[in-house]
Amino acid sequence: MAIERFHLSAKGVQYLNCFLTSYLTTHFTTMADPVSLLLAIIIAYLLGSLPFAIIVSKLFGLQDPRQFGSGNPGATNVLRSGNKSAAILTLIGDALKGWGAVYLAQTLFPQIGTTGFALVGIAAFLGHIYSCFLKFKGGKGVATAIGVLFALQAWLAGVTIAIWILIAVLFRFSSLAAIVASASAPVIYALMSLSGGDFIMSYFLSFVFIAAMLIYKHKKNIHNLMNGKESKIGSSKDKASTPPVARMSKKAKSKK
Repeated sequence: MAIERFHLSAKGVQYLNCFLTSYLTTHFTTMADPVSLLLAIIIAYLLGSLPFAIIVSKLFGLQDPRQFGSGNPGATNVLRSGNKSAAILTLIGDALKGWGAVYLAQTLFPQIGTTGFALVGIAAFLGHIYSCFLKFKGGKGVATAIGVLFALQAWLAGVTIAIWILIAVLFRFSSLAAIVASASAPVIYALMSLSGGDFIMSYFLSFVFIAAMLIYKHKKNIHNLMNGKESKIGSSKDKASTPPVARMSKKAKSKK
């Protein structure tokens, strides 16, 4: 029954994405400078596709994060290697590419406007989860989404991070924290912006799209949470998934 409900929700995400894509592309075709927008989107996608988890792991001489733990090329999985510095650099890199893509568009192509900036943010986010450098596979996009939020609405990024930390501290589930924080972002934006009179529809729709995709990318985690199989932050299950290479290096250091 739970699985059936999840399949229905997955279909809902697909319908929602179709609506959002239709709305945003309609605005795309009516913009004054579609060439600049297309160029900005391509740059954003390529930036988003940079797999910092793999780049940083190679620089630190670590195992490919796709070969252990969750198999996800992201900061959380890099942390399972036992190298906190590598995980932090991965987190920063993934967030910076989301922020940088939008910032470059705002600086180089200001004429594309808020709808264009929203599309650029989506392109960077999709680049991370469907990287052209990883055969159109990738991470779940949490850090990149935060970077996009920082560029579009910095205050919303701060609130989203605070929610993630709160849920992570209370329940010790990284995935649950990401799901709750991402689902909260568009709701909080709508409530705060409508009351303040600075609501931007294209931003709101991009936040809804990103939240829906983040939840969809966590479908396995949702299934594990519903069945009590999701590992908590710092749990023995999480440590058991540490790659042999990293565990051996830890033992070698302890002997010294």
